[in-house]
Amino acid sequence: MDPAQLQSFFNITAAALLSAAALGGALLLAGELRVRAQRGARLQNGPGVPRSEGQLAGQVLAGMRRLGQSAAVQDPTKVSDVRMRLTRAGFFGRDAAIIYLGARAAALAVATLGTISVLPFAFGGAHGMVAVLLASLLAGAAVLGPDQVLRMRQTEREREYADGFPDLLDLLVASVEAGLSLDAGVTRVTDEMARPYPHLTVHLRLLTLELRAGKARKEAWLAFADRLGIDDARALATMLRQAEEMGTSLGETLSVFSADMRAKRMLRAEEKALALPAKLTVPLILFIFPVLIGVLLLPAIVRLKQALGGG
Repeated sequence: MDPAQLQSFFNITAAALLSAAALGGALLLAGELRVRAQRGARLQNGPGVPRSEGQLAGQVLAGMRRLGQSAAVQDPTKVSDVRMRLTRAGFFGRDAAIIYLGARAAALAVATLGTISVLPFAFGGAHGMVAVLLASLLAGAAVLGPDQVLRMRQTEREREYADGFPDLLDLLVASVEAGLSLDAGVTRVTDEMARPYPHLTVHLRLLTLELRAGKARKEAWLAFADRLGIDDARALATMLRQAEEMGTSLGETLSVFSADMRAKRMLRAEEKALALPAKLTVPLILFIFPVLIGVLLLPAIVRLKQALGGG
C-alpha cells in the first residue's frame, strides 16, 4: 500500500470515527432532552417549581451530577477518598464528590471528541504535527487537569492552615489559662481568627458544631485533623487524646505544644530564608550575568574595533 492509499485509509477511518462520535452524541443529547421534557412536564403539574432548573447552569450541574453518580456506582471506593480531598480543598457540599467525578468524566468526553475531531488533520500534510500536539494537549488537560487544580487548591489551603496553626494554639492557650474550658476556648478562638485565617475558621466552626452536637472530644479533634490534612493538627489531636486519658493538665500541655509550634514556624522561616540564595542562582545566571558581561565588555569591544579600524 503506497503512502497516498495509506493516507486515504486513515482519513476515511477518522471520518468514520468522527461520524460515529457525532451520532452517539446526538443520540445522547436527544435522550437527555426527552427525559428533561418529561421531567419538566411532571414538575409543571405540581407547585413550587424551582426556576434554576430551567437555566443553563442548573442543567449543566445536573448533567455533571448524573455523570458523577454513574462513576461513583462503577467505583464506590473512590468516593470517600475524593470527598476527603475536596474537604481539604474547601469544598464541603454533600454532592461535591459526585459533581467532581462528573466534571472529570465530562472533561474526558470533551477531550475524546476533540481528539477525534483533529484526527483528520493529523494526516493532512503540514498541519499534522500541530494536530497531534493539540490532541496531546487535550488528552493531558482532561486526564491531569481536574486533579492538578484540586491539588493546587489543597496545597494553598494547607499552607494557610500551617501558617495559622501556631496562632490558633497561642489563642487557645490564652483562653484555657484565663479559665475557659477547651470547648469554650475553641469557640472564642474561632471568633478571633475569622479575619486573618478565614479558611481555617471554617474547620474550627465545624469542630465547634460537632462538639455541641455531643460528639466525643477525641473523635471530633481527630476528624478536625483529618479535614485539615497537616501534621500539626494530627499531633494536637493525639496530644489532647493522651492528656484526656492520662489526666494531665491541659493548660501546661497546650503551652508546651504551642512553644513547639512557634519553634517549628521559626525553623520553617529560617529554612525559606536559607533556600533563597540557591533559588536565585538560576535567574542570576540566566538574566543578570549576561547583561553584566555585556555592559562590561561592550565598551572594550567598541574601542578595540575602532583601534583596529584606525590602524
